[in-house]
Amino acid sequence: MSDEHVSEPAAEAPAATDPGGAADGPSAGAVALGRERDELHDRLLRKTAEFDNYRKRIERERREQADQAVVNLVQDLLLVVDDFDRALTVDAPDGAAAYRKGVEIIHAKLNDLLKRYGVRPFDSLGADFDPNLHQAVVHEASPAHRAGEVIGELGRGYMMGDRLLRPAMVKVAKA
Repeated sequence: MSDEHVSEPAAEAPAATDPGGAADGPSAGAVALGRERDELHDRLLRKTAEFDNYRKRIERERREQADQAVVNLVQDLLLVVDDFDRALTVDAPDGAAAYRKGVEIIHAKLNDLLKRYGVRPFDSLGADFDPNLHQAVVHEASPAHRAGEVIGELGRGYMMGDRLLRPAMVKVAKA
């Protein structure tokens, strides 16, 4: 039985003389494994970058959606502010002084709330007409004003930070 073991090492001898053996460099299998590893590593890096970009895009879209919801709410509140402004321009009868005072307090609180969120009205009277900030409702000939000057404000314009919430509705002088 020991004779059979002696013949086995002879079967291993051709592997040692193989020209692609460890003595001459990496075998074809090792090269293929290295190439596969590099490809898998590259795929991992690409998938990681894709996921990171996806996460950033979703976060940006979520932020934009939340900002748009705030803008929509504030624009609706501006309609209420306009109603209060109109109500306060009317002279109150003698017995309605307390009622008027209540409306003034509510109006002031609403304006304070809008200021906390960075909403501010902008003045247009005397300024040059800017289509980015103004909506021309009336053009009127006026020799006392230069052409393109805003001579009347029919509705206030509002900004939220650097963003225009609502353009001012204005009367513009023409030559």
